[in-house]
Amino acid sequence: MPLPTLILASASPRRSELLAGLGIDFECRPVEIDESLRSRESPAGYVARLAAEKAKAASAADGDLVLAADTIVELDGVLLGKPRDSGHAVETLRRLSGREHRVLTGVSLLEAGSGRVVSEVQETRVTMKRFTERELEWYVATGETDDKAGAYALQGLGALFVEGLAGNNTNVIGLPLPVVYRLFERLGYDQPDREARGVDVPPW
Repeated sequence: MPLPTLILASASPRRSELLAGLGIDFECRPVEIDESLRSRESPAGYVARLAAEKAKAASAADGDLVLAADTIVELDGVLLGKPRDSGHAVETLRRLSGREHRVLTGVSLLEAGSGRVVSEVQETRVTMKRFTERELEWYVATGETDDKAGAYALQGLGALFVEGLAGNNTNVIGLPLPVVYRLFERLGYDQPDREARGVDVPPW
């Protein structure tokens, strides 16, 4: 089935870069939703719900095919979101220092015309080195921690401090590409349209 115009329900430049790297056309349509954690909601259930709600909120027409994602960092049952300020970033990184944590991303793909939606949650385990105070101060001062869940960026300077990674690296960046590929297949976008799209793009 040929791929219709794809909507990415995100303002994240990291997600845009990952999706653009696949060579497919898409447009960004960021949405605002209530991201409050519900009572007794698991981390995986939380990101799955937010991804599905973002996809639905970004859908504006029957022809839309909408991709949405939400990523969190979890340590000892506590969700670590984007830091409020530099002091919060230092506090977050101190908690991660020398520890293994989980990065969970919920991904949803919605076909607006049919109402079909498929979703999946990807988990990656990340082990951070033990930070020195000098490293903490330097890294936070770079500004890279400002808008990142867990206050670090694997695709940037944060890679200097990641000692181990079990799972997919694009999940940590914010959009697990193997999951995206599986979701397209599940909706039937699994045959290449070589005449219209060329052969240098995924077989969707």
